[in-house]
Amino acid sequence: MIGFGRTVIPLVAVVISSVILSSDILLAQTPKDAAHQWRTAHEQEILREFNALLSIPNVATDTANIHRNAETLAQMLGRRHVEAKLLLAPSANPVVYGEIKTPGAKHTFVFYAHYDGQPVTPDEWETKEPFTPVTRIVNGEPRIYARSASDDKAAILTQLTALDALESAQIPFKANLRFVWEGEEEAGSTHLREVLEKYRDELGGDVWLICDGPVDQSGRQSVVFGARGVTHLEITVYGPNRELHSGHYGNWAPNPAMMLAQLLAGMKDATGHVLIPHFYDGVAPLSEIEKQAIADAPRNEDMLRHEFGLGHTDGGGQRLLAMLNEPSLNIDGFSSARTGAKANNVIPSSATADIDLRLVKGLDWKTQQQRVVDYITAQGYFITGTPPDQTTLIEHSRVALVKLDSTGYNAVRTSMDLPMSREVIAAVESARGPVVKLPTMGGSVPLEMIEQTLGTLTITVPIANYDNNQHSANENIRLQNLWDGIETMAALETME
Repeated sequence: MIGFGRTVIPLVAVVISSVILSSDILLAQTPKDAAHQWRTAHEQEILREFNALLSIPNVATDTANIHRNAETLAQMLGRRHVEAKLLLAPSANPVVYGEIKTPGAKHTFVFYAHYDGQPVTPDEWETKEPFTPVTRIVNGEPRIYARSASDDKAAILTQLTALDALESAQIPFKANLRFVWEGEEEAGSTHLREVLEKYRDELGGDVWLICDGPVDQSGRQSVVFGARGVTHLEITVYGPNRELHSGHYGNWAPNPAMMLAQLLAGMKDATGHVLIPHFYDGVAPLSEIEKQAIADAPRNEDMLRHEFGLGHTDGGGQRLLAMLNEPSLNIDGFSSARTGAKANNVIPSSATADIDLRLVKGLDWKTQQQRVVDYITAQGYFITGTPPDQTTLIEHSRVALVKLDSTGYNAVRTSMDLPMSREVIAAVESARGPVVKLPTMGGSVPLEMIEQTLGTLTITVPIANYDNNQHSANENIRLQNLWDGIETMAALETME
């Protein structure tokens, strides 16, 4: 018995009342609050798990380490009592799959991310060790540097940590949850369609939440309703069959570097508008709600011009977000002979350029490739798909070897005013406040094959900082973005 003044209360009653009160407090927590409290109490534990995951090399062609990643992620799901397995298809890297079944659930939400990363050149990294995570202070805030720190292992960690927080706070799930983590997104998702078709029944859902990419450059959380499609091609043009002395043969033997530069320069005007005939034919116009979303979004152009050191931008003064809703042609790289200390006074024998084509809704990737090929032909080039022999080079005044990607995918865009779209927006705003709503993400994700194969919707909820150096050396994640991402995922994992 416990005495309070003149009142005597049985101890068991106090304990029962305390348990009930404690339970009510836990159940009254919002997902955001639960995620915040769990994170602040377990930061070092979370970071240890994240750093261990980042330490496993994850280039898609590194089969042994890709399997290590997949097995590690399956174990991480298992430790959280999530039914997990690896989805396999011939020649495909494993897709990690996890499922939480909720009795009586009316909806199923699928959380997508990818665990593979871009290839690395260690010498370009400050530490020379891209798979050894390091923490640095940048502008007074900590960031973790490692390949895939932001693209895209951070998203996976936030999904897992949100599960920890919700379990600790005893916040129940209201829908079925599925987790699909791909192992070759950075290699073009070459085999994803095969996996989707093989495991169609297990991978379906009301919406796939694509947890990839950066938030708005203003720092505000964004919800994105589409992504550009993408494909690539490589162009090589030829001069003499061996390098020639530039003094003895200059002004007579054609220079392939100059030829290729002229060919590429003719593809765009001074504002960056693509001049290839029919390049913009078929582009699906934005709806009024999509136009309004762009108009309402933060204006980041002045800040970005200053940060990037740009004296001008393409687009004739249009906003960045408007330009992301147009197709693009980009030179990824250009090579011919040598430069710098290794430069020689020669006429090169060939020159090569790699090009990526980004597509928006309404365009077909194969058609877009062909439009570029037709343009090259119209400039007087004989097109070949294999390296030309001596006879071919002599018979044709201009020869171009064009290697077309055998894979690609088109852009998709989900309507912003669907009930599911509004539900996702509301969930994210419950964690992050008013969000930036965007019709299209500049990057490319295989949304088309997901929607076509499974008959579902896709909506993208990114978490990374915009200045994360993804696809480049010194990739990083701002720690606050990681923490915010846990709260965002907790809100999404408890949608009804």
